Amino acid sequence: MSRVRIAKVVIFLAALVPLALLGLRALHGDLGANPIETITHATGDWTLRLIVSTLLVTPLRRITRQYWLIGVRRMVGLFAFFYGTLHFLTYIWLDKFFDWHEVWKDIAKRPFITLGFGAFVLLIPLAVTSTAGWIRRLGGRNWQRLHRLIYVAAILAVVHYWWLVKADLRKPEQYAVAVGILLAYRVFVWISERRKQVGNAATSQRPAEVPGD
Repeated sequence: MSRVRIAKVVIFLAALVPLALLGLRALHGDLGANPIETITHATGDWTLRLIVSTLLVTPLRRITRQYWLIGVRRMVGLFAFFYGTLHFLTYIWLDKFFDWHEVWKDIAKRPFITLGFGAFVLLIPLAVTSTAGWIRRLGGRNWQRLHRLIYVAAILAVVHYWWLVKADLRKPEQYAVAVGILLAYRVFVWISERRKQVGNAATSQRPAEVPGD
């Protein structure tokens, strides 16, 4: 079995552990005084953790030169969408009982829900187009452009959490720092690559020196 396949099996099993633990807590009535809030926070936390993990794959691959890591990024991203879907379902099902009027009113009037809903909506096309078939249909470059929406989704998700928390800001601050570092790394790499391209273009256009000049 290849390294990528082993990693995918490990990630698949590990990503289901939080859900299994949450299910066990629910089975034993150990979700606290407000079970819906516990489930909402747990699924939201894991959505953000997996979004951060998705963003971490590329710099980790570049720094460690473990190029096989790119093969697991798609699975991590899909699990981020999976937990984001659970997070959203907890809100519309357990909290609002599919009262769509109340849901849309919340989305329109409560900024932190507006941002959270926006982040979830942005994850949908990323999950749908995560297959090799969609990469071929869109073309590699267009697919990469579309999947940069993960950056916007990550920012919206962090601000959503920040605005949700009223007292203890430690967790949203940690996510904000992590996302900020990972996005700053990408900006740094992009600027470095642009400078190299400009330098190479200038070198190729420079007239050859004439011997004796």
